[in-house]
Amino acid sequence: MSLSSGASDRAGVGAEPHVIKMTREELQRLIDVIVEELAAAGAQPAARCSCHSVFRECCPDRLRGVIDAGATRVGVHAAGGAPSGVAAMIDHTLLKPDATRKEIEELCREAAQFQFATVCVNPAWVALAAARLAGTSVRVCSVVGFPLGATTADVKGYEARRAMFDGAREIDMVINVGALKSGDLRAVERDIDAVTTPCRECGVLSKVIIEAALLTDDEKITACTLAKAAGADYVKTSTGFGPGGATAADVALMRRVVGAEMGVKAAGGVRDLEGLKAMVAAGATRVGASAGVKIVQQSRGETARRT
Repeated sequence: MSLSSGASDRAGVGAEPHVIKMTREELQRLIDVIVEELAAAGAQPAARCSCHSVFRECCPDRLRGVIDAGATRVGVHAAGGAPSGVAAMIDHTLLKPDATRKEIEELCREAAQFQFATVCVNPAWVALAAARLAGTSVRVCSVVGFPLGATTADVKGYEARRAMFDGAREIDMVINVGALKSGDLRAVERDIDAVTTPCRECGVLSKVIIEAALLTDDEKITACTLAKAAGADYVKTSTGFGPGGATAADVALMRRVVGAEMGVKAAGGVRDLEGLKAMVAAGATRVGASAGVKIVQQSRGETARRT
């Protein structure tokens, strides 16, 4: 479903404002979808078997749930223990404002060694990270409108294009939280579309950060519905700079709203293997973490250490 019938904002600075033309019928369809999701969120969860409360391979239904939730590969040890392929689920992240060039280069070295899905860095470091990771399987992810989301849609669109020009292959954008809480759904959809449209044009994955700790459950459902309507590839829990990080409850709610068609990224406060397992059990298909090396070492049964 698309809420945009007008031309997409494809220009950079100085372009005409991005205008969304939404008919009454389209607005009513969106409202109907949100009402349906609110009703679904209030339903009682299905009964679980005894091993659903932990991440174990003993239950076929548990694996079916992960597959139905959107996982494309599940690694299992024949003798039990931690799942393989943990690194491929992790965005190895360094977004602190005082990160140095040396730290970014170390982040890239670790990512290449452990084969993380991406490194996630601020826009100023994208070109450096792309150069350091050239020839590896590790992609570069960058952030847009980060960490507050309180900038205009056209600026977010330009920021996304610039990051992609510098080598980003995944973009994590922060929604306009204030507009969402004000009930301005058109502004939020325009905000998301300004980033997802150029991402689709360039074959780049888009992730929409809803900053769940600032939202009510109803607002989380609305945000995820708008992200899905705008064609985003993922919804993401948090920036890691807000009042709270990822929770299993939020991940489960987001998964229920977006279904199996989209990815769900848990970020903020995932510091060890047990935390990652909890997010995957709730429905996450990607995890953002600054402790990626520690998590992978724990999954291998090694003593966690920096390399």
